[in-house]
Formats: sequence, structure tokens, C-alpha cells
Amino acid sequence: MSSAFTVHASGLTKRYGKDAGVFDIDLEVATGQIVGLIGPSGSGKTTTVRLTTGLLTPDSGTVEVLGQDPLRFTTETRARIGYMAQESVFFPDLTLRENLNFAASLYGMPYRRSRHIEEMIEFLDLGNVMDRLLRKASGGEKRRLSLAATLIHDPDLMFLDEPTAGVDPILRRKFWDHFEHLSDSGATMIVTTQYVGEAAYCDFVGVLASGRILAFDTPEGLRRRAFGGEQLDVVFATPPHHEDVTSLSGAAEVHKLRWLDDHTIRLSVDDAGSYAPTVVEWARQRDVPIEKTEPYLPPYDDVFVELVATLDEDSEPEPVVANAG
Repeated sequence: MSSAFTVHASGLTKRYGKDAGVFDIDLEVATGQIVGLIGPSGSGKTTTVRLTTGLLTPDSGTVEVLGQDPLRFTTETRARIGYMAQESVFFPDLTLRENLNFAASLYGMPYRRSRHIEEMIEFLDLGNVMDRLLRKASGGEKRRLSLAATLIHDPDLMFLDEPTAGVDPILRRKFWDHFEHLSDSGATMIVTTQYVGEAAYCDFVGVLASGRILAFDTPEGLRRRAFGGEQLDVVFATPPHHEDVTSLSGAAEVHKLRWLDDHTIRLSVDDAGSYAPTVVEWARQRDVPIEKTEPYLPPYDDVFVELVATLDEDSEPEPVVANAG
């Protein structure tokens, strides 16, 4: 495996039944990248993470993480990894502080670690609850504790399974700002989420459904793939004649045309900004009054729905590579 890649999986398969599990997962994650795995509950995100951390044994296929088989990680390699599970793995009758100290000790952090722990507590806004018993903590507080325990030893590689579940939007954005800072410092992250909008924070995104990676690309690449290019809205001052719009839809640069209402169409083109003047000139020549043209940026929820609806799940899997740089 190239040293540029932190995670390499080929044909990774784990079956729980005829149609349950993950199938033929090919994945290469470059060092220093944030890779998101996005999909609904049951799509295979957690199983993929568990296979790449050695918590599950694949039925077929291979996987290497930091140059090793996850089932045979050395102690030194495990110390370079942080794993945040969906379920709490802490002691309910200890306080949050005691649990975090315990996690730090597992990674061999020296006893004089209080400053680092206090910085983590402040970052995760846990200062008022650290002396609360874990069994009395809220779900969001438990998630924040899990993240603190995952990051406490400054790992090189992090597997974060639904890290923002149950977290308010302001703190969620704070988390992603910190993830980006860690990535800039050279850390690698694989993050699963059901919040499709979080794709925008990732370098590369894998869209999962029914245990398969349907698409793997940059966030912008996913948008283009879902809708056939960039989106340009054209708002007419008065409802145009359909034959006029038909002539526009026949242009080589227009990949798709959709009516939003009787005054508005949405075009899929290679470059929305550069094509807008062409539309204005087309309207002038045909004496079709235009109120405005403006690029439209589809939300990632719409991108996900479109990809799942249009991609053939039975097609040959594409190579999935998160390139360095």
C-alpha cells in the first residue's frame, strides 16, 4: 500500500443475511483527508467503520489501515487511532470527569494531563457537567464525552461514527471547524453521519445505500453528478412560449431543463456563471423578457435523494480513491 494512503480496502464484504451487510467496498483514504460516509440508517456506514477498525472480520476482501491488517494491529498502531462508537462505552456510575481521565490513562497519557483535559472540556462545552454521574447525563453530553475521549490522545487517524448526533447546530459547526483544523495538521478522519448537509465539510464523500457505495467524489463533484452539472435558474418576466424554451433546451451546453413554475426554469450546464450571458443573449434575440438569471446550489439532502434515485446499485463498482493534496 502506498504510504500516501491511510486506509485501503478492496472488495470488503460482510454479510448478515441475503440483503443485509456491506458488499464489495473499495476505499482508499489519503493521509490528511476528511472522508464522510453518508447514508440512511442501515445503509452500512457503521459496519464499514467496524471492518476498518478490526471490530468485525470481513467475509471477503482485504483492508489495511496504517499499513496493517486491523485484526492484527500492534499496540503502537492502536495508540495512533481514535474510535468514537455510536454507543456509550463508559461507566455509568463514574462522573464524566472520571470517565475521561480513565480514557486518557488507557492511552498512557501521563498523570499531569489536567491542562489538556481542561482544554478538551472547554472546547466541548462540558464544564458544567463534568462532575455529573454518566447515568444522569443527557444523550448529547454523552456524545460530547465520547468525542473528548476519542481526541484526548491526539490520534493520527480517527473513526467518528455519528459524532454530531444529538448535538445542537451551533456546537455541531464548532465540531466540524475543529475537524478541519485537525485535518490541516495532518490528521485523517473517516466520519459517518445521517446529516447529509455535513458533506460540505468533507474533502471526499461516499454515498451509501443498501450496503454499497453508490458514489464517491468531492462535495461539488457529487452535486454535478446528481444533476448533470451546475444549476442555473432563469426567471422570466412573463410566462414564455414553450417553443422558445424548447429551442434553449436543445443547446449543446444544456444537459437538463426543468420547469419550476410557469415563469421559471432550471438548467443543468457545465458552468452556470459563464452560461448565464448566453441565456441573456438568447432571450434578447427572441424578444423574451428575462427578470433574472442566478446560479442555484442544491442542498446536499437533494443531492443524496437524486443520487440514490438515479444510480444503478447493481452496476460495476467504481474505483473509490481520495487523492492526496
